[in-house]
Amino acid sequence: MTDFAAIDFETANQCRSSVCSVGVVIVHDGMIVDRFYSLIQPTPNYYTHWTTEIHGLTHNDTDNAPIFPEVWKQINPLIKGLPLVAHNSPFDEGCLRSVFKTYEMEYPEYPFYCTLKASRKLQPELPNHRLDTVAETCNFNLTNHHNAIADAEACAAIALKLL
Repeated sequence: MTDFAAIDFETANQCRSSVCSVGVVIVHDGMIVDRFYSLIQPTPNYYTHWTTEIHGLTHNDTDNAPIFPEVWKQINPLIKGLPLVAHNSPFDEGCLRSVFKTYEMEYPEYPFYCTLKASRKLQPELPNHRLDTVAETCNFNLTNHHNAIADAEACAAIALKLL
């Protein structure tokens, strides 16, 4: 796979619709050609201690951020015609479907591929298949894990090696 968009969401709480940041990395002909990152005002708009511990985002970061439909208007042209790739794609696809439903947007049935699934199949010897572990085996130095753009970049590097 040489043409795709790697995508990663972070959420504010246990609700999949509570996306609070998104990172997208566009790959054409096996090369990263564009990156997009945005904070998003989550719905529902509250943060749990657990999620903030993971990614470090709080109300202070997203209270003045755009809502999801405004952000998606910027992403949609970037990903047009591309399959989406995520590490643990059921989570990211679930977030995308949920937030589309929350805002009563028509979901266009994006094709999703999963680097986690590919890693489990192609790298069974790994001690685990977390994003940071798999990225390291693909010679990508993930220095800001759980930042949506950093995770999307790691996912893109993994996809270029494994898919």
